Amino acid sequence: MLTDGQIEDLIRQPKRITSKDPALGYHEENRQRRCDLQLEGTADGKEVFLVFVRQNLEFIENFSIGMRYVTGNPLFPRVTLVRYNGPHGESSLSQDGHFARSHIHRITQQEMNSGSSQPQERHRQITDRYLTFEECLLAFFGDAGVVNYRDYFPDLSQGRLFNGP
Repeated sequence: MLTDGQIEDLIRQPKRITSKDPALGYHEENRQRRCDLQLEGTADGKEVFLVFVRQNLEFIENFSIGMRYVTGNPLFPRVTLVRYNGPHGESSLSQDGHFARSHIHRITQQEMNSGSSQPQERHRQITDRYLTFEECLLAFFGDAGVVNYRDYFPDLSQGRLFNGP
């Protein structure tokens, strides 16, 4: 099992993208544009992470970027450490209304101790750090310490035309 400190260290440690599928751009499947990445920790290359990137083609504010850690533990072979989401609906049963806002889910030691390998809905943080899919990618790559993302996502280097609210 991972402690909360180990989870945070795994998320933040510097990483490199070692592969992207598809190599260029995205592919479309189930009304989503998507790609998958493999990352390695830069310190020794022993840690492996898998990243999924999804964006709804009809409701473009609905997107998800998640990072799974390949543990080597047969009980938890892959643990989803973090998932960045855009708004994915106007109504929510929760008081914070997170379905209508950008939010980030992180797994906790408590969830892992209860048998989960994915962040649960109750553990989320509403954020205003990103509004668009591209801003979310930048926030994710920064938080996850991905040092070579520009090699695979050159359009993100363009920046924003306006720095509005």
